[in-house]
Amino acid sequence: MKIVYVLPGPISRTEPGRQEMERRLEILRSYAAPGTNVDIVDVDEGPASIESLYEEYLSISNTVDLMLEMEKKGYDAAILGCYGDPGLDAVREVTGKMVVVGPGEAGVMAAAMCGYRFSIITVTNSIINPLHYLVEKAGVGKKLASVRAINTPVLELANDRERTIQKLIEEGKKAIQEDRADTLVLGCMSMGFLNVAEEMSKALGVPVINPGKTSLKMAEALVGAGLSHSKLAYLTPPKISAGTVTSSKGLLVKKNKIVQ
Repeated sequence: MKIVYVLPGPISRTEPGRQEMERRLEILRSYAAPGTNVDIVDVDEGPASIESLYEEYLSISNTVDLMLEMEKKGYDAAILGCYGDPGLDAVREVTGKMVVVGPGEAGVMAAAMCGYRFSIITVTNSIINPLHYLVEKAGVGKKLASVRAINTPVLELANDRERTIQKLIEEGKKAIQEDRADTLVLGCMSMGFLNVAEEMSKALGVPVINPGKTSLKMAEALVGAGLSHSKLAYLTPPKISAGTVTSSKGLLVKKNKIVQ
C-alpha cells in the first residue's frame, strides 16, 4: 500500500522547512502498519501557514494539481495535510480511485465514535468558525461541544513545546468542565506532529485525537477494505470528463479564452 501526505504549503523552500518535512515523514512512517509505504510532498507555492478560510482557498489550486500528480504516480491514498481540509471535495472530484483523506473530517468522525460530545482545540480564533462549518459538513454537528483556541499561531507552536502543551491542557480542561466534552480533537496538524495527544489524554483522562495518526490509519483502513469515494457523490467535472482540461490551471479563463 502506498500513501502520500500532501502539504498544501511550500514548506521545503527553506532548510528548516525541509528538516521539518523529514521529521514529519519519520513520524508518519512510525504510525504506518507493516507493508504501508508513506511519502511526503509539498506544493511549490502557497501560504506559509493556514489560519483562515482565505489562506485555505489560496492553497487549493496548487494542492489539487499536486494530488493529480500523486494519483498518476500510483499512490493508493493521499492525506490532505491541513486540518481544515482545504479543497477536499474538489480533490475527490478530480481524482479517480485514489482514496483522499482529510484530517479534519477523519478526526471528528473518530471523535464521534469515541464519545458523546467532543471539542476541538485549535490554534487561533480566526479558524473557530471554519471548524464549526467543517463539523457540520461532516455530519456530526450534534456531537460538537465546542471549538476552543489557544491563540498561538501555527508557526510558533513548536517554539516552546511545554508552553503549548500547557495551553492545550488548560483549554482541554475548560472544554471538559464547561462545555461537557468527553473527547478532544487537536485542530491543527502541527499540533498533531508535536506528539502531545498522549500527554494530554493522560493529564485530562479523556481520549485525545491526533489528526495525523488518525488520518493515516483511516487511509489504511479504506484502502485495505477495498473502498474509495463514490463518484455519484463526487462527480468528475464535465470539462475533465471530456478531456478538455487536465489541471486546475486549465479551467482558468483569460481574455475569454480557456488557458490550456
